[in-house]
Amino acid sequence: MHVLIVLGIVVLLVVLFYKSTNQYVQPAGSQGPAPAQAMGGNAPPVQIGWVSNGKLFVQGGYGAVQEITSPYAQQAMDRAERSREKNAWKKDTAFGVAAHGNYRDFERDTDPILISSARFTSEGKLLYFQADHGMGGLFSYDLASGHEERLLHRQQLQLQDMNLSPSGQMIYCTMQSRGGASHIASMSVSGDGLRELTGGDTIDSAPTAVPGDDGVVIYQSAGIARNQQGGWAGVGHVTLQELNTTTGRVTPVLEDPRYDFLSPRVAADGALFFIRRPYEPPQYNAGNVVLDTIFFPFRLLRAVFHYLNFFSLMYSRKPLTGAGGTPMQADMKNIMLQGKRIDAERALRREASIGGIPSLVPSSWQLVRRTRNGGESVVASNVSSFDMTPNGTIVYSNGRGMFALDAQGRSSLVTQGDLVGAVLVRDAAAG
Repeated sequence: MHVLIVLGIVVLLVVLFYKSTNQYVQPAGSQGPAPAQAMGGNAPPVQIGWVSNGKLFVQGGYGAVQEITSPYAQQAMDRAERSREKNAWKKDTAFGVAAHGNYRDFERDTDPILISSARFTSEGKLLYFQADHGMGGLFSYDLASGHEERLLHRQQLQLQDMNLSPSGQMIYCTMQSRGGASHIASMSVSGDGLRELTGGDTIDSAPTAVPGDDGVVIYQSAGIARNQQGGWAGVGHVTLQELNTTTGRVTPVLEDPRYDFLSPRVAADGALFFIRRPYEPPQYNAGNVVLDTIFFPFRLLRAVFHYLNFFSLMYSRKPLTGAGGTPMQADMKNIMLQGKRIDAERALRREASIGGIPSLVPSSWQLVRRTRNGGESVVASNVSSFDMTPNGTIVYSNGRGMFALDAQGRSSLVTQGDLVGAVLVRDAAAG
């Protein structure tokens, strides 16, 4: 009897816990509280956008949130659907046998076309990078008419971290390279003249131009450690570097082995803003050896099961699991933010909330302002990404919500999102 009572209490506590942790979570693109009311009626006149799970959302004039749907991506999805309908009759027939002897999978979904980065322009347009596993490119989208223009499109092109030069005529971005490395690249806003500006076995990313000089860029950089076989062994701490695109000279800006410095932005007065977080070096100690030894039999059994399951699917087209069972899905508890794996469930349970919105990153992820003479001050905590306008308006995210900073450094809720990866902001009165 006592056992039943204890079990009932445990179940009740679990239900109450999940209700409390999920009450603020909303689907991607949901608006949440009215921003003007959330900010006490003093909301800055900015246009806000964010990238979430490969989708782009925009909220302007504190109205409804709009998901920007690429006509190119929609047409690709429509073609794939028509192809599936056209070839559905071939399934499990001799016409569905491929050259290697296996059946073609006509029900397989096509690779999704995901947006990785976006920027507002002064002409009332959006520039964004989007790609699948085969093709990638730069697109322009007119917010007023919904017209999309394809500016650059290439095979195996993966671009991220787009930022515009002060003149608005150049794009600086991150280009993915082989072996996990990435380099800083530039092109014109029309998509012409794409070229790499940095090299080496490093992860160079998040470039931003210095106001008043289109040819000077500050970016984040981390070295890649490899083993004797050339495999990935780890990544060093993230530093900030300055690149003169005319001379090719690279000058260190900020480096400390205790910290990572991320997402630099330079204000009109020359102050440097960036996210600072503790650097976590890769560790492999005696405790890891003990855990690996304990879990080795279970990992081996899982590997053997998947090996046999693969052959069962290949030759009998039936999995070893029950036919009526639900398919295995990827564990979405762990997500990636700023190159770090985040335990979302743990974060929502333990981290502080901002304006009632739970944070996905710890308080040690700080937005810092550094003046020309080296003085530093913490502007906000629990910051996963941010952006700022030329007039100094800052909007940042804690992974779930977007917040604006007023002149006194107080954070006010602007809108909510779901797994916010990047923030873009523009003065609504500009252009």
